[in-house]
Amino acid sequence: MSTFEILMPKMGESVEEATITKWFVSEGDTVDEDDVLLEIATDKVDSEIPSPVAGTVKSIKYQVDDVVAVGLPVAVILLEGAEDTTEDAPVVEEANAELEASASSAEVPTVVAADVNKESSRFYSPLVRSMASAEGIGFDELEAIQGTGKEGRVTKADMQKYLANRGAAPVKTAEPVAKPAASAPARKEHTPAPVSVSANDEIVEMDRMRKLIAEHMVMSKQVSPHVTSVVEVDVTNIVLWRTRVKDEFQKKYGEKITYMPIFTEAVARALRDFPGVNASVDGDKIIYRKNVNIGMAVSLPSGNLIVPVVKQADQKNLVGLTGDINRLANSARENKLSPDDIQGGTFTISNFGSFRNIIGTPIINQPQVAILAIGSIEKKPAVIETPTGDVIGIRQKMFLSLSYDHRIVDGALGGNFLRRIGDYLEAFDLNTEI
Repeated sequence: MSTFEILMPKMGESVEEATITKWFVSEGDTVDEDDVLLEIATDKVDSEIPSPVAGTVKSIKYQVDDVVAVGLPVAVILLEGAEDTTEDAPVVEEANAELEASASSAEVPTVVAADVNKESSRFYSPLVRSMASAEGIGFDELEAIQGTGKEGRVTKADMQKYLANRGAAPVKTAEPVAKPAASAPARKEHTPAPVSVSANDEIVEMDRMRKLIAEHMVMSKQVSPHVTSVVEVDVTNIVLWRTRVKDEFQKKYGEKITYMPIFTEAVARALRDFPGVNASVDGDKIIYRKNVNIGMAVSLPSGNLIVPVVKQADQKNLVGLTGDINRLANSARENKLSPDDIQGGTFTISNFGSFRNIIGTPIINQPQVAILAIGSIEKKPAVIETPTGDVIGIRQKMFLSLSYDHRIVDGALGGNFLRRIGDYLEAFDLNTEI
């Protein structure tokens, strides 16, 4: 075969599609091996896709802003030294061949699909909505399709199966919902309130990442009943220790030590003590995660947020955690994170204290079941117990707040887990060697 298909790569275990954000080549351009062809974006990370072969760009299958499923060809490269013959042309769109054949041969009833983007209590990916729109599937018909994905989500495979059989049977429409009894009023579907705009207001379109963050946050609140617990922790020993060793630590290891590695170490130990918090929910099943992979929310210069992940955090000491955290934070701010850097998180920490906030109630990073917010460290008067009686002293204190999914994390589990993190921090040894 004289041509090579460039396929949309899989960027993570939960990623099924990606958006093309930029093409660096055009049809007819000559490319060398490892030349960057295009830039793609998922809800996790942006990545540049290089060419694995040298040759000439024969065809480009999708344009900028198109949403493409993983595994589909996005371009075809005529290999270096090969002739462009129709006999050698690759079979493109193989993944959709059966779907297209059935769609062309079946008589599909005409349906107005203008309402396919209406708000729904069920999540639809951009790919599913675009397939529905292209095939003339209206909102009611889309709502009636049986989904096999998580929480009944309609997947690309569900759409292909439905479309393949659509012409052989009457179009299925949503069954009318029986009116509830007068004593149980129907649940209202809430729509966003209308927004008025005055002459002096500025209207700015959300960028792609902000749209994805907004969608993810709304989904998390809809999926998980959030409960938040708060404790106050005395971290005087940690502050004194870091102040004493930070210069020596940087000289010895070439890394700047912040408070985050110490907090991460305490969280990792507590997750081992309470595995019910290191978990996910899949329908009516609970998945207890074997690995302790802790994500940390990092603010980007654009004002958006990304969550790189420290893998196997429970198996690393303060030096190892410091190196990982510094590398991930710097890579995030420079937009150099790899897909692996943001995958596999089992728990997340959000540092409200970096903005001098004392407390926060964060939203769970799905499909995790809990997230910890750490507030700023403040000097406070406190009662100190001594052998000769209680005295008032100045201590370094902070608030920790834990938001957790009340479907599987009850108050006892969430409260004890949070208290255990505080206990580990308060027991920090002032004489810890570096």
